[in-house]
Amino acid sequence: MHPETTHPIPTRSRIARLRESMARHDLDALLVLIEANRRYLSGYTGDDGQFDETAGALLISGGHCILATDPRYDLQARQEAPEFEIFCYRKSLYDALPGLFTRVNAHKVGFESARMTVKHHQKLIDHIQKAQIPVRLIATDNQVEALRLAKDPDEMAITQQAVACAETAFRQLTKWMRPGMTERTVARKLEDLMREAGAEGPSFPIIVAAGPNSAKPHAVPEKRPIEAGEPVLLDWGARFNGYCSDISRTVIFGPPDKQFKRIYTIVREAQAAAIAAIHPGAHGQSVDGVARQVIKEAGFGDHFGHSLGHGTGLCIHEAPRLSPYSEDTLAAGMIVTVEPGIYLPDWGGIRLENQVVITANGADILNTLDLDAYRLASS
Repeated sequence: MHPETTHPIPTRSRIARLRESMARHDLDALLVLIEANRRYLSGYTGDDGQFDETAGALLISGGHCILATDPRYDLQARQEAPEFEIFCYRKSLYDALPGLFTRVNAHKVGFESARMTVKHHQKLIDHIQKAQIPVRLIATDNQVEALRLAKDPDEMAITQQAVACAETAFRQLTKWMRPGMTERTVARKLEDLMREAGAEGPSFPIIVAAGPNSAKPHAVPEKRPIEAGEPVLLDWGARFNGYCSDISRTVIFGPPDKQFKRIYTIVREAQAAAIAAIHPGAHGQSVDGVARQVIKEAGFGDHFGHSLGHGTGLCIHEAPRLSPYSEDTLAAGMIVTVEPGIYLPDWGGIRLENQVVITANGADILNTLDLDAYRLASS
């Protein structure tokens, strides 16, 4: 079970906003299956894990808020979701749902199409037909995610704590690191340090990539020893009370050569330009283009192949997106990463990533790590 959140979940206001959206889409009820959405609306942290079915579902109508789960999670659900009626099913969720639809008098029931499998959709239809009730299932998309886009002050504060856990661990790590250590050893140490700093764990698998490996944006740490004089790219984040931080830094043991300093400077300038372009009403595509243009004009346009950034929250990757293909418009309260990079095969890569919160006038950087502190002691 995850640690108890620092602040109570504002369940009632979130449910009220969801009901407004449901009314606009002519839904009698919404079946919420996505883990992060369940937590956002109720506070319930049941983990789906590798089970075929979920650890629970929310059924929200105009007059009811039901959390359906199995008996393993009964006590946890009652403690974490006091605003919800807890219903424990015995056989299966899909066997129990028709009765719950009848209880809340729902005929048009939305479900999260991104989460319900074809198998479970057919199973639910079969149970509805067997129960002989007039219920129509309606596929929905982003009903709850749209509410999660802009973070409230508590969410911002928790994210700031997630950033602090990750940065505290990194400062300790860079004092401990030495040439000859393997990428895997460093990645394991960083995870341990984040937990010691108060994190629940990493918000995604940690990347530690040195030398040519750092030219792979999503490299997997290997047993390769890290050598002095080569770029070492680290991408890591902490999860704190469910919320994610996401940071990238590139360091080097000993004095950097001209190549490292040149590319590092370009990436840093691209990041600064993009952050300066962030404000409410800006388009994710245009912000991405600002950073991409800096890198292109420096002659490395073909070596920045991924998107500039993404939103973070209860998931490590959320809307909005900062990419050449983004259709998102930025708004105050959103938290996004800004992570340009340049990757050269056979040499390595440099990526710098900060998280920013969009304010009424621009963007505030959540990170405190010094971008100039990239040189590590080699002995």
